[in-house]
Amino acid sequence: MTRKSLPFTLLAGGLVALCLACRPGSGAPLSAVEAAYEEARSLRDQIDVTRARGAQSTRRGTSLADLVGRYRAAREKLQSALQDGPRPGLGADDRRALDVIRRSFGKDLVDEKDPAAAGAAPASADEPGGADCAYDPVVLSQGPDGMKTLSERMYACFGQAARHLSFEGRTLDRLTVFGLLPVTDEPSRRKRLFLSMEPIWKAVNGDDGPASPYRRLVRLSAAKMIADKTSLEAGTKDVGVDPGVVEDWLTSVLESWREIAPDQTVEPWDFAYQTGVASRRLRPVITREILRPVNERYYKDLGADVAALNVQYDLEPREGKNPVAFTTFGARPRLQDGVWTPGEPWVFASYNIGSIDNLNELLHESGHAIHIAAIRARPAFEDWPDSDLFTEAIADIAALEMFEPAWQGRYLGASVPLADSLRAKYAGIVMDTAWALFEIRMHHNPEADPNLVWTDITQRYFRIRPHPELSWWAVRGQLIDLPGYMLNYAVGAILVADLRARLKELHGPYAEGDPGWYAWVSERLYRFGLERSSRRVIEDFLGRPVTSRALLDDLARARTSSPRLPTSNFM
Repeated sequence: MTRKSLPFTLLAGGLVALCLACRPGSGAPLSAVEAAYEEARSLRDQIDVTRARGAQSTRRGTSLADLVGRYRAAREKLQSALQDGPRPGLGADDRRALDVIRRSFGKDLVDEKDPAAAGAAPASADEPGGADCAYDPVVLSQGPDGMKTLSERMYACFGQAARHLSFEGRTLDRLTVFGLLPVTDEPSRRKRLFLSMEPIWKAVNGDDGPASPYRRLVRLSAAKMIADKTSLEAGTKDVGVDPGVVEDWLTSVLESWREIAPDQTVEPWDFAYQTGVASRRLRPVITREILRPVNERYYKDLGADVAALNVQYDLEPREGKNPVAFTTFGARPRLQDGVWTPGEPWVFASYNIGSIDNLNELLHESGHAIHIAAIRARPAFEDWPDSDLFTEAIADIAALEMFEPAWQGRYLGASVPLADSLRAKYAGIVMDTAWALFEIRMHHNPEADPNLVWTDITQRYFRIRPHPELSWWAVRGQLIDLPGYMLNYAVGAILVADLRARLKELHGPYAEGDPGWYAWVSERLYRFGLERSSRRVIEDFLGRPVTSRALLDDLARARTSSPRLPTSNFM
């Protein structure tokens, strides 16, 4: 599909005028550096998306080898520009832009191998010559890049296992198992389905011995944080939250969940079923075929037409594909001659079945896509915000409406009672909260047994029967690829509840659509990129610092009785 220039009239008209002033003029002191950065960044985006697609050329036919050659030349040009002498006359905004460019050059704009070798696709872990999953974590993690090497190997083996789970003569993937657990009625079959994930657990935590891959990784991660004088919780300062209150916030959310959950011990393979009434009742209408149409209709009703925003989707499962859903830039919006050209956000996920969880994930990833499509900033600031926590939170501003009966009635043609829907919503949130608490405690005490840490958390807050022999916590790729990242989802849930409550107070409800919603939210939350700090954007919108009150109030709406699971012999 050919890109074409068009005005983004869906945003407030004043926004275009505002952003005309964001880009330095041709004679500005930083213009040459910023133009070189924009070109290198654009080529880097195209390379990353092409590889994520498992392809050897872009959608427009440019070969990966050609992209890499052009990128190397653009990177060298940027490097040369950055090595020039002092730049007198830079204002505060330009100085900050230059700092961003320099950091990005070192962190994101990595060097590439010779373009002649770029066309060779990396071996899949599923193929001969792919990742070797019979390795010694201690040996592999030696040297200055040992943690990175170990993490990458663990992630490759995690992905291989997650795509090849054996159940009743079929091969399932991780997300399909997650989707089936809430809707599988027979207890013994649920247990077998749950235990089919054991290869994932072993890929992450081996036999749970002191030399397991995860236990080695968390020791290295904790040591690095000590050396860097930081902590998992430190990132919450970027959104104005004191790191010292984070663990208390997490446990208060978990305690509130315990208060509304059935007073009944439950097996780990039955937790999703216990909280899955909404999944079972909506299963007939949430088929795989409706995931994209519902997603697109909802966002269009909010004024965020994903087709007009040039959002691209890669949702088909395939060998070697990243097992974790994510959204990224394929191209970034550009201001040319006073007109914005559309960017090209890309959403990657793998869906074999329809389910409430898969629909929620797709709405979340599309929330990321419409966010980055709305960024209106100079090239140096045309990027994700400075806080991953804020980034994850605002992806759910629209997505979480799917748990409101009014939304379900409009977009699915069926709905479930609010209490059941809220349990489905918060089951995922409190599990993310438990994983975040787990990571905090493991980093505070990296010699601890992760199975015991997880057992203590899930028994205390979810009434889940202890199974310390099972590493059933080890099903999230973020635990390997980005240690500490689960905190962004957990505190992000607190933040987005606060933002959503304020949004409805200021702008009104939107469960059944609102054509002016996207322009209004873009102007206040989405458009800034790195132009403003996340903390400033949040506190300007809320009129105060973040609190956990909105989430606790929302969770309290589910305080009604829930039927007990039938008693069965699960062992």
